Amino acid sequence: MLGMGLTVAVTGPTGEIGVSAVAALENEPSVQRILGMARRPFDPAAHGWRKTSYRRGDILDRAAVDDLVAEADVVVHLAFVVLGSRAESERVNLAGTRNVFEATSAAQRPKRLVYTSSVAAYGYHADNPVPLTEDVPTRGSDEHYYSQQKAACEAALHDVTGDDTDLEVYLLRPCIVAGPRATALADAMPWNKLPATLQSVTRAVPILKPLVPDPGRTLQLVHHDDVANAIALAATTTTAPSGAYNIAGDGDVSFGEVVSALGGRPVPVPEISVAAASAMLARLPFVPSTAEWLHIGRTSMVMDIDRAHDVLGWRAKYTARQTLDDLAGAR
Repeated sequence: MLGMGLTVAVTGPTGEIGVSAVAALENEPSVQRILGMARRPFDPAAHGWRKTSYRRGDILDRAAVDDLVAEADVVVHLAFVVLGSRAESERVNLAGTRNVFEATSAAQRPKRLVYTSSVAAYGYHADNPVPLTEDVPTRGSDEHYYSQQKAACEAALHDVTGDDTDLEVYLLRPCIVAGPRATALADAMPWNKLPATLQSVTRAVPILKPLVPDPGRTLQLVHHDDVANAIALAATTTTAPSGAYNIAGDGDVSFGEVVSALGGRPVPVPEISVAAASAMLARLPFVPSTAEWLHIGRTSMVMDIDRAHDVLGWRAKYTARQTLDDLAGAR
């Protein structure tokens, strides 16, 4: 059982979720010290943080991970590549994540591990139930690198910690994370990769906005600050049991609303056309990793979040619509 005066180690404190997560941990009375580690230069004082110290290190370096977790009561693992090549993300996401799991499990001091997985771990399968509950197997989708890797990481977590471990393992599965500091959803839109001057022209002249096929799917979104609060709660709770928790903001948004808010023009298309495009893409011998994100439109990925509400005691402050507006307003 955790008490006061906790030391929390955080991998990836400089990332899209990491900055918000550390800020939330800074506000937790039971947390006395926060140890952050990532590859880039970073100054906690620039954020006004008083409990946090930072060291540069790579989760692929097992010795660096061992040193980090040895000082911690709770380990929060957030270091993960979302948009990158399949090869690069596989190296960091699989080997690096296993390093964190093994080091935490082997260390004497840590009592709890909090790992942020993803709705993508469930996989984009036509036979998935709607909504997805935490009891649904995380099968991943081999044709989508991020989904496959998130499922593989969860399998590694179970392999390393086992069923009879003394380590308390809290597994969070957020939906698409967005907001002013989590811009991956907007960054993935092809037109947002254009030079800033061209982007401003397309925003000003509606007819120039790119056309985007819209299969009519609805999406869940969650604000980075709400994910951060879930992480801080999982790291410090003395009442909620360990296990998996789906994390999503209340309500949903349509795919067309997302496209419109982020600068495109949605064009309705039959769902079957998206499924056909996804199937064709899966058969190609070489596919750019960014193109693999097409697969997310082929089936519903709506999660049930009752367990996070009723058991973990977490509630989102932002609805899906508010999260989208916050992201679009930051562009």
